[in-house]
Amino acid sequence: MAEPPVPNAAPRALDPASVQAILRRLARQPQPPWLHGEVARRMAERLPVIRKQPRTVIEWSGFLGASGGVLDAAYPQAARIVVEADAGLRERSALERKSPWWSARRWRGGPAVLVPAEVQPASGELLWANMVLQGEPDPTAAMAHWHRALAAEGFLMLSTLGPGSLPELRTLYRAHGWGPPMAEFVDMHDLGDMLVHAGFADPVMDQEMVTLTWASAQAALDELRLLGGNAHPVRQRGLRTPRWHGRLLQALQSRADPQGRIALQFEIVYGHAFRPVPKPRVQAQTSVSLDSMREMVRSGRPREP
Repeated sequence: MAEPPVPNAAPRALDPASVQAILRRLARQPQPPWLHGEVARRMAERLPVIRKQPRTVIEWSGFLGASGGVLDAAYPQAARIVVEADAGLRERSALERKSPWWSARRWRGGPAVLVPAEVQPASGELLWANMVLQGEPDPTAAMAHWHRALAAEGFLMLSTLGPGSLPELRTLYRAHGWGPPMAEFVDMHDLGDMLVHAGFADPVMDQEMVTLTWASAQAALDELRLLGGNAHPVRQRGLRTPRWHGRLLQALQSRADPQGRIALQFEIVYGHAFRPVPKPRVQAQTSVSLDSMREMVRSGRPREP
């Protein structure tokens, strides 16, 4: 069987130092982004496609993913492993995921939520990655990590921002010669190809456009700052001046609707796929790792989606 083609999309152009600085800043926020919580709720509506009940759910980016509530409601008896890319976020998730004595999970006798420094291979049957990939410099490498973390026949559910996000801001920056306002996002078709290349099977991708409005330009910028930051490698270096900030507010406010509200669009991309049972290549001489053989023996039954 031939190897799946390497996706055309190269690792994204992101400044790693900026990504880490953004993650540290977001870890200090009192709450995760509102939009992330709303996307988690919408992604949870797609969970009925998974008939098998997972014993362990891997929650990738727990604090910023804002998904604890929907996962508790969907799988109250499942253990959960929260994975964080940043030490500050790992500390936040550890505090957020401690069940108080009055919580529903504690009363139902649900398993504890673990926040380890790293996740072991084949740790869970469902990997949930809500609004994660937009901060990944190399999405294919991240998907390969997810593939290792899932057990055979495990299921992946993901969401991320698509390239149709914030066209209003891109147009405004381009018109004023201010450089890129954000890094580029990956198209959902390329994401599907990346999933196949990482070893996943039967990826299904779809998207929707979400429009948010604010009462003022400043409120819109405050919300955007809670969603992340500009990690484009050729962005404006150094701090912008108060004068520039005033020009940005004025330019953004000029795009207000007749009611004076600022509207910005976000493309939300959803995807799901499963990790198939490994199959050895048939050659004159074939070698199979002991771990792969164990997975094939344990999974010697028809696949249930």
